Formats: sequence, structure tokens, C-alpha cells
Amino acid sequence: MYIHRPLAEEDLERICTFPQSAEELFYMSPRAKFPLTPEQILELRKGRYDPTVIVEESTGRVAAYANIYDAGEEVCWLGNVIVSPEYRGKGAAEALIRAMLRLAKENHGAKRLLLSCHNTNSRGLAFYHKHGFRPFDIRISTLDDGRRMITIQMEKETGH
Repeated sequence: MYIHRPLAEEDLERICTFPQSAEELFYMSPRAKFPLTPEQILELRKGRYDPTVIVEESTGRVAAYANIYDAGEEVCWLGNVIVSPEYRGKGAAEALIRAMLRLAKENHGAKRLLLSCHNTNSRGLAFYHKHGFRPFDIRISTLDDGRRMITIQMEKETGH
């Protein structure tokens, strides 16, 4: 069983252990540099809303993290999504999505929650599709090393 609560300072070190590679960290935030540090999480929080952790109720261990950005009356964007390796495939990501959909609706009045998922993140794309997110656009960007990245933008209604 999972619960959600706002991010606390004592959560930062644990969240830094979640990305297992530079690629996983890139999926969480293209601006972050591996390995993730508490200072980077705090920097990534600027301009964000509802920084939220999912906690396993029986152990008190933080299992996942995300936040909201570009919040408006119609839509909010989901950002910085990351799940602890030990909780992947065990319902923590589902609990995180449910919590963030609820926060987008209740705290910001959003009718839709939007997100960006990189085309190389097949696990993320499959997860979001399974949970009702649908593609609505793509963005093509050039990375610092000159490679091109396709980012699929997806959406789901918050349940208004």
C-alpha cells in the first residue's frame, strides 16, 4: 500500500539514488547531470508545483517522485517522474500517476494532465499508454552532442 505526501528535505538523498544511469536521469530531466544530487533536485523544483513523493506505508520508504509545472486552468504538465528501482513494477508508478492526476485537478483545476516522454524510453511509453495517456504531438530537439531526440507529448483527462 502506498501513500503520497509533499517532498521533504530528508527525501532528497534517497531520490538521488533512483536514476541508475545517465540515460534514466535524462528521462527524468534532460537538464540534470549524472549522478543526481540534492542540489539538482532543488534547482529542478524552481517554477514547479506540488513536488510529491510516493511512500510505501508499511516501511516509510520513498518509492517515487514527481512534480507539476506550467499549471493552468485547462492543463498541467507532469515532470521529473522517477521511481526507485526496487519499486518498479510494484505499483508505485501507478500510485504516483493517480496522486498527480488528483493534485492537478484539485490544486490547479486542470482538466488534462500532459507529459513528455522520449522516444527511447519504451518502458515509460508503454506504462503511460497502459494508464490511459494518449499521444497528441511530438517535439524534435537536438541534444548537446548533436543527436536528435523525439519527445512524444501525451495527455490524459484528470476526471472532471
